[in-house]
Amino acid sequence: MIRPCPFCPPLLDETEIVLQSDHCFFMQQPQPVLIGSGLIVPKQHRETVFGLTPVEWQDTYTLLQRVKNLLDAQYAPDGYNLGWNVGPVGGQEVFHAHLHVIPRFRDEPLAGKGIRYWLKQETNRRS
Repeated sequence: MIRPCPFCPPLLDETEIVLQSDHCFFMQQPQPVLIGSGLIVPKQHRETVFGLTPVEWQDTYTLLQRVKNLLDAQYAPDGYNLGWNVGPVGGQEVFHAHLHVIPRFRDEPLAGKGIRYWLKQETNRRS
């Protein structure tokens, strides 16, 4: 059974869109732990980042710069994590490409731990 996409109409909650450009938008959903975090999503349904067109890649980059300026002004983070999850094994749960933009702060308990931190643990070694 194919589930409807939450990033496409009619399920898309347009009140969560903070910024947009010609080919993508930045949305923020209520998030009590990752303050200020959000997603850059192509407007056209693309299952993964590997399906983006060159124009969508450029537009993602341009919108990311605007998003950073907005988040810097609103939250003054000390750093950022950016990431794409691709496929079920890669952690993708919504099969519409989306770039996670996560402001990071030096007073977080996991400050200094990057997106690969958990993956590099010995417990993640393939047997």
